[in-house]
Amino acid sequence: MKRTRIFLSVFCLWLSLAATAGPVSNLLPKPLKVQEGQGEFVFPAKTTIGYADESLQQAADYLSSMLHAVTGEIYPTVEGQGTITLSLFRAMQTDGYRLQIGRSSITIQGESYQGVINGVQTLRQLWPEIPVVDIEDAPRYAWRGLMLDVSRHFFDKEEVMEFLDLMACYKLNKFHWHLTDDQGWRVEIKQYPELTNKGAWRKLNNQDRICLNRAREEDNADLLLQADKCRVENGDTIYGGFYTQDDIREVVAYARLRGIDIIPEIDMPGHMLAAVENYQGISCFDQTGWGQTFSSPVCPGKDSALEFCRNVLGEIAALFPYEYVHVGGDEVEKTNWKKCPDCQKRMKELGLQTEEQLQAWFIGEMERFLLSKGKKMIGWDEIIEGGLSETATISWWRSWSADAPAVATAHGNEVIFCPNAQFYLDYAQDRNSVPAIYNYEPNLPELSARQRSLIKGVQGNIWCEQIPSRDRLYYMAAPRMLAIAELGWSDPAQKDYADFEWRMVAQFDRLQAKDINYWIPELQGFHKMNAFLGTARVTVSSLDPSVQIRYTTDGTRPTLQSRRLEGELQLSETTDVTFRVFRANGKPAEIYTARFVSDSFAPAKKVAPRRKGLKNVWHEFPGIDCNLIQTTPVNATFTTPGVEIPAKAKGNIGLIITGFLQVPADDIYTFRLTSDDG
Repeated sequence: MKRTRIFLSVFCLWLSLAATAGPVSNLLPKPLKVQEGQGEFVFPAKTTIGYADESLQQAADYLSSMLHAVTGEIYPTVEGQGTITLSLFRAMQTDGYRLQIGRSSITIQGESYQGVINGVQTLRQLWPEIPVVDIEDAPRYAWRGLMLDVSRHFFDKEEVMEFLDLMACYKLNKFHWHLTDDQGWRVEIKQYPELTNKGAWRKLNNQDRICLNRAREEDNADLLLQADKCRVENGDTIYGGFYTQDDIREVVAYARLRGIDIIPEIDMPGHMLAAVENYQGISCFDQTGWGQTFSSPVCPGKDSALEFCRNVLGEIAALFPYEYVHVGGDEVEKTNWKKCPDCQKRMKELGLQTEEQLQAWFIGEMERFLLSKGKKMIGWDEIIEGGLSETATISWWRSWSADAPAVATAHGNEVIFCPNAQFYLDYAQDRNSVPAIYNYEPNLPELSARQRSLIKGVQGNIWCEQIPSRDRLYYMAAPRMLAIAELGWSDPAQKDYADFEWRMVAQFDRLQAKDINYWIPELQGFHKMNAFLGTARVTVSSLDPSVQIRYTTDGTRPTLQSRRLEGELQLSETTDVTFRVFRANGKPAEIYTARFVSDSFAPAKKVAPRRKGLKNVWHEFPGIDCNLIQTTPVNATFTTPGVEIPAKAKGNIGLIITGFLQVPADDIYTFRLTSDDG
């Protein structure tokens, strides 16, 4: 009953706002084929929901509960034909559907249960003004996912189910649940109770303190720790939480009803500090903690460590009735393995030459165990190193390891695309974030047709080191998750970013109705530094029509009592302006600072450049403070036609670029720089 109440309140809010957005033209993701008719569907006095196949009874009950939540009416489900009829039609594309809405009846045909649910979600977006329309649709990729890390900061089962419902609305069908890491073990394992008794709780760590400091410095309550995840023990604040196995079963049932597969991740052999600190015989040495970069890993040389990992995966496999289990395999610091007599003995017995091969052997052992349980294995792209198995799937996350998809697919392995540069939703957002996802093309030109057939799809990853609350989670996830939904579903031949942006903005009313704290696209009309002659006339706008923009010119943070920007801002002298966006509910959001400089034209300089192009000096620079680039060694010098990274520059790249700009006329010119490291 509790699940039903949660779902109904969510669905009621989603449906009630649908009419604000022009139903068919605002569908997201964009359907494959749409033929609009005349008029609207009108519910008769006695509306029934029929299911033509017994496997669709749950889908019919699901739809019935949606409608009841909005209207208060009872919509009986019946076997066979109803006013709204759900049926299977196997000849469609995988997970495809056809939604036919007439004036007095609705039919949803699907290739599978998942296909029927996809049709239900489209009907959900069309409510309450349900137009006469015929939609034929199918996804581009079978894998359209989001990953949520609940180890760094914890989200309880109700919060997870709410997140799943938001995913379902946009036909995102894979939920990668990162359940364990160094900072917390979040799933009950019956055989090892200390994993949650101790491993699920911690004293506040540096990630918590960063969040609290940012909350204060940025005047942002979304960065505060959630009070229901904290408790006091012996005078110390303890943070944490975990899911019982009954909680897991409840979430699994909730997801399956909505056509979402859950992929549990138990990260190993690295990122297991919450385990190795609480049980003996798992790590190489008794002393555990952090090495130079990462934590003490599992010891693949000890049979007791292998047994522990198999036992954990055995309980996980029994809890999740899906195809895949993710074992991580990323960021393993192997220093201990080089010194560990058990690891070195194992390598000698197996004839292994490197610690990378030892990790590949360990991953292979875990895969063999999962296969024996009827599961397939996924790992991060590091599992390629040391040798890749024939059947593992990789999650490609390292943008700098650009050859990973080609290597894996050439080997015959499937790949899920989640390169960090575009698909890490914990990265800060700017005006380029959504277009970078929408315009991304997984069909890399270097891949053959056979290799492209091994691309499973796309996934956004949400790492929660600095995401401690529900509101912060949605701020980072939306609207980028909408771009992932569209990329994974819609036909790339239909790509039109302006059309997508319009449909994305039309979803904001829906998000507001559910109190989804989405990121408001950047204000437009100014830059960080702006020069003007005489009087500056500044017009600032937002893609989100529901927001207010308020500003100050005295260096203070704008509040709801500050001046509201309406129309044009006129400046006649150099002025520092702070703008702040306020949501429709009055909640403060983004802050922008801009300097407007009253200036005059710079004198022209007549020169005769000795060469065409720009001079690029490539420094071996691993840091992020550009002022230090010139203190590092020079690798090479190049000439390029524009501002770009020279093709031969690899690894650590710090560029000093010099040259001339030809200015054809007196005017004010704007130069914008972007960076991938902030």
